[in-house]
Amino acid sequence: MGVLNKDYFNDEAAAFAKLESLVWPNGPICPHCGALDRINRLDGVKDKKGRVRLGLWKCYHCRGQFTVRKGTVFEDSPIPLHLWFQAAYLMASSKKGISSNQLHRTLGVTLKTAWFMSHRLREAMRVLKIEPMGGRGKTVEIDEVYIGGKEKNKHASKRKGSRGRQDKEAVFSLVERGGKVRSHHVADVSARTLRPILYNQIKRGTAVMSDTGGTVAEIGRYASRHETVNHSIGEYVRGDAHTNTIESYFAIMKRGIVGTYHHVSQQHLKRYLAEFDFRYNERQALGVDDETRANRVLSGITGKRLTYRDSSGAE
Repeated sequence: MGVLNKDYFNDEAAAFAKLESLVWPNGPICPHCGALDRINRLDGVKDKKGRVRLGLWKCYHCRGQFTVRKGTVFEDSPIPLHLWFQAAYLMASSKKGISSNQLHRTLGVTLKTAWFMSHRLREAMRVLKIEPMGGRGKTVEIDEVYIGGKEKNKHASKRKGSRGRQDKEAVFSLVERGGKVRSHHVADVSARTLRPILYNQIKRGTAVMSDTGGTVAEIGRYASRHETVNHSIGEYVRGDAHTNTIESYFAIMKRGIVGTYHHVSQQHLKRYLAEFDFRYNERQALGVDDETRANRVLSGITGKRLTYRDSSGAE
């Protein structure tokens, strides 16, 4: 925790000021009516327990009171804001993730609280508006990976009676070389399932690289050039045809899930994918350091309200 030496990691007033600078870079915005002016800070107002309400504002258009938490994943949370900053930093700076148990021990909160905090922050990492990737002169690699344990290792009540890959959850990812990644939890890797993903997320004129899996027949219509490598015969690189970039990403994801989280439920897999995608997309190779990455997590909190009921379940 020695690296967490900024004021906003330890002081609540500083944490509110920092979050306001991230969420409202051009000044406060009323979450009730959307007003940009006639908004004043209310100092010294106390709650029913006699505590000063930090970061309180009032809009003189709609007369509503609010803090920067309103309309974000932090809304109605009793957890101090400076602990949210610490949690965001720890999740953003841990390459393979940090477990709820570790957050619980480090932050001094209950395990249930740590689990809920981590899911709220994963929700903040999720990208709402996705632009197609690639384009003329660019290359996108695509592949699938299977997440989950073997049926024989599960409790009898959890077994599906299936074999092989059917025991696991399918994840389909696209990564632009030198750019960003995008992962999807899919029901299967059939052409019918992957067609809309390829159509909506790859720009025309993109060169696409893949292995010789079941998606090959679909790719031709969306790519200016499509090359495959046949892993089954030991072929991994042929000129610029390879899927090494996406395989490297999958290696980090699988090590994080197996080594840090141990088990990810089907219900929450999409949130863990958002977390691994976010850290890859905001990586040091693209000029993003740990503090900046944590700030970008917190910049993504708006419009993503997540209640405990929405996230209920076990890791």
